[in-house]
Amino acid sequence: MTGPIRKAALTAAGAVCAGGMIAGPVGALAAPPSANPLGAVAERGHGKGERQLKVRYEAQPNFYYCGPAAVRNTLSILNKEVSQDDLAREMGTTERGTDSAYLITEALNRKAGKDVYRTVEIPGQSADRAETDRLREDVVRAIDHGRGVVANVVGTATDLGGGSHTFDGGHYIAVTGYRDGGDQMKIADSADAARSEYWISTDALADWIASRGYSA
Repeated sequence: MTGPIRKAALTAAGAVCAGGMIAGPVGALAAPPSANPLGAVAERGHGKGERQLKVRYEAQPNFYYCGPAAVRNTLSILNKEVSQDDLAREMGTTERGTDSAYLITEALNRKAGKDVYRTVEIPGQSADRAETDRLREDVVRAIDHGRGVVANVVGTATDLGGGSHTFDGGHYIAVTGYRDGGDQMKIADSADAARSEYWISTDALADWIASRGYSA
């Protein structure tokens, strides 16, 4: 299914989720279930060009579960109850992490529906304008339809609050909202429950994903 599409760039995606500090045990931090994720969108839309989805957040319980945690948090938006352990088994997650963004997409589609998600690559060392624009469009479209996005990131990015997030071995995060017409993205990050969510510019997120991919 993946073919020869730069597996090296998309594999070992969260080898140790390096740089992510795990702050204690898994904890649910966010909203109660909603029968209608689009209703949740409307509730959290604070102005023109802004929408946020409700996430029943869990932190990852160890240094290599970033993939299962990101998928689990994203599926919680759709009221799909699945454990990180079950997802880890499905995706073949080991202490080396979850090997490919394509495994993330497959896991999402098993729960969300056939071909709901697809994997999009940003193959270079930084994102060009077309790739950044596509990321913005993909995220806005997904959020507008009540679905989160899972992104495979690597290296360091700075959020809009000035916080630095470093994952030299790669990491998976959930994108759960946008504002400013899609120029800023809301992140649910399982690595540290004390910093479970933050906003990042779309330009910075695209460069953070570069050499990897995302499921939208």
